[in-house]
Amino acid sequence: MPHLVILYTPNLDKSVSDGGADMGALCRTLCDAMLAVRDEADKQVFPTGGTRVLAYPAAHSAVGDGGAAGIAAGRGGDYAFVYMNVRMAKGRSALTHQRVGDALQAVVKTHFATQLATRPIGITVQVDEGHEVFDGKTSSLHPLFNRGG
Repeated sequence: MPHLVILYTPNLDKSVSDGGADMGALCRTLCDAMLAVRDEADKQVFPTGGTRVLAYPAAHSAVGDGGAAGIAAGRGGDYAFVYMNVRMAKGRSALTHQRVGDALQAVVKTHFATQLATRPIGITVQVDEGHEVFDGKTSSLHPLFNRGG
């Protein structure tokens, strides 16, 4: 079940040269990072067929003071924000949670390095463990990755 959902201000859909970010590339890199995380027994934490990263620009947003402090600091008033939440099934260790968070945070720092250096942007990475009250799954993806293994 690991689903990483990203909500972000739509100004990040601009070109990188205009202060935006390639959100499609970010999704792929985050998914690959999630698939690379190993637990204490060196087992892959997340199933390949169940790992999903989805990004959505907010239809409406307001960030901070609307830009005044950024303008006063000479960094511009076009604030950006990214909220990333990965939710995983219950039962993994605190060390595994930390490994997941560290892996995602490393991707974020690399992917947004230019934006962090040149514009006001806030980025949150949150890892949640859920207690599902209902967990129904229908998939033709998992069999693709469970063959012969």
